[in-house]
Amino acid sequence: MNIANKILSDAILSAVPIMLAVLGGIFAYRANVLNIALEGMMLLASFFICFFTLSTGSYLLALILSVILSVAAGLIFSFFGITLKGNVIIVGLAINLFASALTAFILQVIGKSNLVIHDAFFSSYHIHIPLIDKTPIIGSILSNHTILTYLSYSSILFMWYLMYRTRFGVYVRVVGENEDAARAVGINTTAIKYWAIAIGAITSAFGGVSLAMDELGGLFTKDMTAGRGFIAIAAIFCGRGKPGPSALYAMVFGLARSLSLNLSIYAGSVARLFNAVPYVVIVIVLLGASIVKNRNNHQRGFYNE
Repeated sequence: MNIANKILSDAILSAVPIMLAVLGGIFAYRANVLNIALEGMMLLASFFICFFTLSTGSYLLALILSVILSVAAGLIFSFFGITLKGNVIIVGLAINLFASALTAFILQVIGKSNLVIHDAFFSSYHIHIPLIDKTPIIGSILSNHTILTYLSYSSILFMWYLMYRTRFGVYVRVVGENEDAARAVGINTTAIKYWAIAIGAITSAFGGVSLAMDELGGLFTKDMTAGRGFIAIAAIFCGRGKPGPSALYAMVFGLARSLSLNLSIYAGSVARLFNAVPYVVIVIVLLGASIVKNRNNHQRGFYNE
């Protein structure tokens, strides 16, 4: 596999954790809730999928428990931010800090700097697509990914359907556009926001699982999400909460991550500089999105006669 194919193949994998957080996070965004706790939810799932797999020996049980704990974090966020009407920014930051502190504390208690699961355990979860696998160039890029990777990209259509073709999606958008009007027609706006945040918690959990199990091959290290939850928020903002465009921005950030990893191999002593590539791309994309969004806005001037 040449370097170009390797970059594109890794980009598909690197985009998955971000894209999963994006596809769930758009519902809270469209319900007018800024869920910056996506980072903490993803980090909790990344840790506990490794911790429970090592503790129980069951990948499925570890997956279920990881999702439950991420949803619990989402419920805490909803309770303080929605029910008690707290500042969602502060509540989200608190959950992110708690997730970081909790995982670091457990690692210290068990006397380990990281959690490692043997790669062979996950090799059977990779799928070789019969026809595509034998196709030159395309096969090396699109085949030999895990089932979670393929389900993640397939879920773009599902989330689009949920957002635009179901009653729940209509309620989410109505609540976000005019909460008072939604409440006036009998919509339980609090319940809608709870459900919107819960969807983001579930998909972020799967994003954390993908990061630990697929991208890093069964590894957890302290704070290894490295801002992916915030990158997901940036992708949602750039895509204006729409499933397709938001997922596309997540893929762009995944490509930037893949470029930084693969090019750093050949960079020698300046390899660490390439770690900044994804974050530079974020700034550029956010700037471009803001310019496009505001290019038709004209501020009326007032002049003294």
